[in-house]
Amino acid sequence: MSFDPAAVRPVGARGVAVSRLGFGTAPFGDAASAAEAAARSAFDAASDAGLRYFDTAPLYGLGLAEHRLGACLRSVAREEKVISTKVGRLLKPRRAQPRGAAAIDRGRPFDYEYDYSYEATIRSLEDSLRRLDSSHVDIVLIHDVNRRWQGDRLEQRYREAMEGAYRALDDLRRTGEIGAIGVGVNDWEILLRFAADGDFDCFMLAGRYTLLDHTALDRFMPECERRSIAVLMAAPYNSGILATGAAPGATFFYTDAPPEIVERTRSIERICKRHGVALPAAALQFPLAHPAVASVVTGMRTREEVAQNIAHCRRPIPSQFWQELKHEALIAITAPVPGVSQHAVSAPQIPKVERPAST
Repeated sequence: MSFDPAAVRPVGARGVAVSRLGFGTAPFGDAASAAEAAARSAFDAASDAGLRYFDTAPLYGLGLAEHRLGACLRSVAREEKVISTKVGRLLKPRRAQPRGAAAIDRGRPFDYEYDYSYEATIRSLEDSLRRLDSSHVDIVLIHDVNRRWQGDRLEQRYREAMEGAYRALDDLRRTGEIGAIGVGVNDWEILLRFAADGDFDCFMLAGRYTLLDHTALDRFMPECERRSIAVLMAAPYNSGILATGAAPGATFFYTDAPPEIVERTRSIERICKRHGVALPAAALQFPLAHPAVASVVTGMRTREEVAQNIAHCRRPIPSQFWQELKHEALIAITAPVPGVSQHAVSAPQIPKVERPAST
């Protein structure tokens, strides 16, 4: 079985539909001059292949990713694309360096501050629309309300987000100015709190439902199904190791992969080799098999990366591959997989693996 990356799934009840493969624009925030041409080429390749969903945020390149995506959108019919952006960080102009300063800051001339208030949410979205050169965005996500980013202020930020950002986005959804609202983090536990406290259409969860991390499977994914909340599964390669394999320097959640993750990846790679399966193809297709997942979103930097990810989605993977992963307790026995009944294989539950702190 394989997946059509351009096929669409609904998000919410207002006609928003995302492609099964989503295009993450974090690489568009690269300030290198060559990155601009690469971004345009990657966008064109994705658009030509029928991908309709593009995700961005003010954080990516401190506004640069939104600017570059906006320039790309001018070449296509806006209604053919679904755009998500995020709120929670306001960009502020950075004070100019004194003349003659020893170091020249070649980055973007902005800093950000966290602000999840009602007024800041409206302002953040207006700023994003200017950078995107668009009259609207389709999905807006409250960004990074978790302990890694907020530390001891997490409870304060959570209350601010629910009392401010959520109310603002709910009002805009009610008036039809945006189509769907959600939250984007890599901490599924706090997403369960948001689900209980608000009416959300989608959650973007980064890296917590992958070949290597099933921590969201037992509680979070069933709750999203029960509430009809679409999951936008970001970072399917766990920041690198599921794209590169267990090579020297492989990363897992943006740090050096720990030994137990390296060994599990090697075990998966051995089964990939036996069945003629590319590891990145398995990494993309595994989360797509879950009925709660509307789209898998991965950053794409070049036209070649777009072509590779599309090919990975389309590549047929034999059911015996998934059966062997379950039999060897490398993926959870209860995890939905393409073309295999959840009860088709008897195997022990996958052993618990200590996961990194929420990021």
